[in-house]
Amino acid sequence: MNRITETRPSPIAGHWYSGDAQNLRTEINNFLNNTSLPDPGGDIIGVIAPHAGYRYSGQTAAYAFQSVRNQHFDLVVVLSPFHSYHPAMILTSAHEYYQTPLGKIHVDQALIRLLFTENISDTDFKIAQIAYDEEHSLEIELPFLQCALKDEFSLLPIMVRSIDPGQSKIFAKYLFELIKDRNALIVASTDLSHFFPQSVAERLDKEMLDQIQSFSVQNVYRTEFEGNGFACGLGAVMISMALSKMLGADKIEILHHSTSGTQTGDFSSVVGYGAGVFIKSHS
Repeated sequence: MNRITETRPSPIAGHWYSGDAQNLRTEINNFLNNTSLPDPGGDIIGVIAPHAGYRYSGQTAAYAFQSVRNQHFDLVVVLSPFHSYHPAMILTSAHEYYQTPLGKIHVDQALIRLLFTENISDTDFKIAQIAYDEEHSLEIELPFLQCALKDEFSLLPIMVRSIDPGQSKIFAKYLFELIKDRNALIVASTDLSHFFPQSVAERLDKEMLDQIQSFSVQNVYRTEFEGNGFACGLGAVMISMALSKMLGADKIEILHHSTSGTQTGDFSSVVGYGAGVFIKSHS
């Protein structure tokens, strides 16, 4: 068996975003500078951001990351979907680093080892470490974090397949016990509706974003289940909602919505993107 390399090479740099460090940093900073945010009225516990190519969703993603610009976090927990098949419900990385054109990001393997030593029954969650994954939805958030945050940070990458509200809350509790004493930021990676006409997408996305803003994991799940709104990172969003609430967040604000039609000019079949923040209000 071949040894797993220390660093996970990027499968999407040069395709989903620029492979040139200077161009990439300039593009992201332009996105960030082209945002206007209200005073959050509290501390940002986490963000929700889309995960399409930067051409399509970069400006919406910037609203999420601008909310934590120039802040310092020791640890960033990125929760994303996993778009390929795997028998496990929860996946994480076997590598020590993620590579982007802006440099390497350290993966907190010590935390991952602790996660695997938790008394988690396989009947509740099957968890696996993977190497050389092709998953874009987690990696796409990393260059934004590298540009927006003040200092280097460690990464806890969590990729989620199918999960229900009860399971999401249970797994959030495991994560909470691991990170409750850390200066951590939560990032939920999700796109919204896929391939509907613009008018339909706007209705579906508004419903999903409204239910996310309600801060109810059950409402978000029901919205997807009943077909009234969609989030391809549903599991990641639900875990992030439950985890952020445990970390003290008491409200969610939606900051921006767009669709791919804005960039392509084709409004007959669009993908929806939303950005939001989990806030712990100042008392």
